[in-house]
Amino acid sequence: MKIYKIKISVLLMAIVLVMTGCTSSFDEVNSDPDNPNGTDVPLTNTLAYCLRYSTDNMFDEWFDLNESCGFSGQIAKWMYTDEGYYSFRPTVNTASWNVCYLTASNLQAIIDKSTEGSNMWAVATIFQCQIFQVISDRWGNVPYSDALKLEDGVTKPAYDKQSVIYPDLLKRLKTAVEALDVNGDALGKGDVLLNGDITAWKKYGNSLRLRIAARIANIDPTDAQSTFEEILGNTTKYPILQSNADNVSFQWDNEYPEPYADYYQTRPNEYGVSKLMVETLKGSNDPRLSVYAKQTADYTNGNSTTPYVGYQNGLEAAANVSAYSGIGTRFMSIDGSLTGFSPWMRSCETYFAIAYAASKGWSVGMTQKAAYEKAVTLSITENGGTDSDATTFLANSGLYDGTQKQLFTQWWVSVFKNGMEAWSLFRMSGYPSGNVIAPDSYYSGHNTPPMCYGYPDTERNLNSTNCAPEAAAESDYFWGKQMWWDTRTGLK
Repeated sequence: MKIYKIKISVLLMAIVLVMTGCTSSFDEVNSDPDNPNGTDVPLTNTLAYCLRYSTDNMFDEWFDLNESCGFSGQIAKWMYTDEGYYSFRPTVNTASWNVCYLTASNLQAIIDKSTEGSNMWAVATIFQCQIFQVISDRWGNVPYSDALKLEDGVTKPAYDKQSVIYPDLLKRLKTAVEALDVNGDALGKGDVLLNGDITAWKKYGNSLRLRIAARIANIDPTDAQSTFEEILGNTTKYPILQSNADNVSFQWDNEYPEPYADYYQTRPNEYGVSKLMVETLKGSNDPRLSVYAKQTADYTNGNSTTPYVGYQNGLEAAANVSAYSGIGTRFMSIDGSLTGFSPWMRSCETYFAIAYAASKGWSVGMTQKAAYEKAVTLSITENGGTDSDATTFLANSGLYDGTQKQLFTQWWVSVFKNGMEAWSLFRMSGYPSGNVIAPDSYYSGHNTPPMCYGYPDTERNLNSTNCAPEAAAESDYFWGKQMWWDTRTGLK
């Protein structure tokens, strides 16, 4: 007992010496250097986290390849085909929701802690608008104006209509772009997307405005037209993505592996190019075919005379892998390397959007034909083709015909590896028309691929008061409901 008392006394003395010798502040004693609080983290670090984390999770096999790429009709599953025929996992839907809102929340922290109107504030605003565009494209009416107010006690945020969200995104983007100043504050090393290039962020922000304006053009033509005409009437003030050098892509390296390539290392036989994509490209002698798709193993081994064969979306049975074309190495793997890119926005998309606006008679400084041809040329050259290849294509099977079918089919082809955008383009237009419901689907009552995601279980259970009215309008849990901007008729 005596020895025990001595040990306790020594321990207490040591604690007192540590406390008095190191600090007189209880807060400092209880701070953990391995878990810094928000005031300790440089904003540039938070920006880096948001850019990398969102890209890593929103261009991976779960968020992109398994479902939205299939919904769009571009990618087919060879193995583990459940999602291909719409046998879904609710936990994945919840995880996707969490990724989006966690990113939006961290971007809000940058917005709140930076000086309003600064470059850091503007860049965080632009990228948060990008995230909310994807959120609303994916789920429809969602928490928006109330979504990031937990510190204000808002634990059950109200849902905003898409008719409110998209116009507000356009306003916020305009304000952010106009605030950007090439002579202003530096973004630091945390800008791992555009390397601190303020002009590049201006181009991105304005092109994102055009994407959103195109999305709502059929349902809110006033906002859409004014956005197009303002930007394209003064591209000195409002520069846009104009060349492939301007493309907004996250570039990966072996330390931080590109998600498709990383997954490919262990599951090389899970995904292939869809029958719809291969036949679309083959049918028009498109020079992008050999880049988007690999030659089949059967052809390479002399067992087939057909080099490119796409797999039908939505078949429950696993494919005979050797008979079908895998995803091209530019997109899925590069000789075993884990480098690669994840495309947030391409310059060709900007010109497809301009062609779409021109088809409505809006004043955009280009004819529909000129914008269409520039868009196609940008896409072909992005994928390794030459200007001569593009000229040949445009003079033959890609010859401009002025139809929405041609415009949207080429637009859809151009966004390969961005499943969310390809799916949205299909929902905007119904093209390509061959993107039909999966043949082995359990959901035989539907006549179109999913219209949007249903709301995740967390929202149904924890925010039921606000979620329930929205969920009640869904066709079913995994078909969602028709987007506000989706003006197609006869869907079920």
